[in-house]
Amino acid sequence: MYKIEIVPKTLHFKQPAGTSRGIYTTRQVWYLRLTSDSQPGRVGIGECAPLPKLSCDDLPDYVEILSRVCAEFEQKGQIDKEALRPYPSILFGLETAVRQYERGTLKLWDTPFSRGEQGIPINGLIWMGSYDMMLKQIETKMQVGFRCIKLKIGAINFEEELSLLRFIRQHFTPQEVELRVDANGAFSPADALDKLNRLAELDLHSIEQPIRAGQWDEMARLASETPLPIALDEELIGIHPLAEKKRMLEYIRPQYIILKPSLHGAFCGSEEWIREAGRLHIGWWITSALESNIGLNAIAQWCATFDNPCPQGLGTGALFTDNVPMPLEVRKDCLWFDPAKKTFL
Repeated sequence: MYKIEIVPKTLHFKQPAGTSRGIYTTRQVWYLRLTSDSQPGRVGIGECAPLPKLSCDDLPDYVEILSRVCAEFEQKGQIDKEALRPYPSILFGLETAVRQYERGTLKLWDTPFSRGEQGIPINGLIWMGSYDMMLKQIETKMQVGFRCIKLKIGAINFEEELSLLRFIRQHFTPQEVELRVDANGAFSPADALDKLNRLAELDLHSIEQPIRAGQWDEMARLASETPLPIALDEELIGIHPLAEKKRMLEYIRPQYIILKPSLHGAFCGSEEWIREAGRLHIGWWITSALESNIGLNAIAQWCATFDNPCPQGLGTGALFTDNVPMPLEVRKDCLWFDPAKKTFL
């Protein structure tokens, strides 16, 4: 008989995190602690962390839904993945807890990454803020040795954002540093193509979500005309049935999609996105969504099972003052897992 304990925790950011949905200073998560009388001492930990005002399952009665889902799992002993499609953050937490419980280790899959033999290339994330604040972050990332830098844009004047990107290009060629930008839907359909043309002059890798999600006609037009590859992120949120995933990708035909398990269907749903993207020759990469180290480790372990050499978005492990200790470490521009390190388990 399984038992799940739900452990709420409020995480505190080391410094305010500016996003398109405001500034975060704290982060509410719920840990699922899975045990069983049949195997005393064995535990599986999962993280449920919906993002306020973004996740499709950011609901007023989230805790009640989570409690009901856990009670049903305790009774049945298996995850009803179809029923949980509308609740990706809950499904992600359950999938992680069960996987860790079954494996008996934080090494959720056997890969060169989980054995500590290989790191995962990641992008250096530049948070929204003033020009000077963003410039300081850029200089720090470049000094550390990041070969891929991602800037969140849309918070300050567009000309200032172009200036920041030019600063990087003055120091590094596209072969030396890959540049990605994330507009979080900040552009209007009327001016988006003009801005994409100006950004493309700086040899960027891609732009995430140039206009807000839900405008399929406009996004399809942009994807067909853009000089700069478009990656969809928010556009994937709330699309649960496989048929709808196929329909959206076939209609918009983006150059890339970005998978966040907590937002886009947990592991099983994200794998559906990856399969459909592959069928349509659409590129993809994986990123975290401000989870603590519990969720980050799960995403990284899963990410390492794919043969995708492009930089992933897994560099958020050092955001919190009270994060859960885990054997994760960023060295230069890669995330590493050290299986020899002791953990909280």
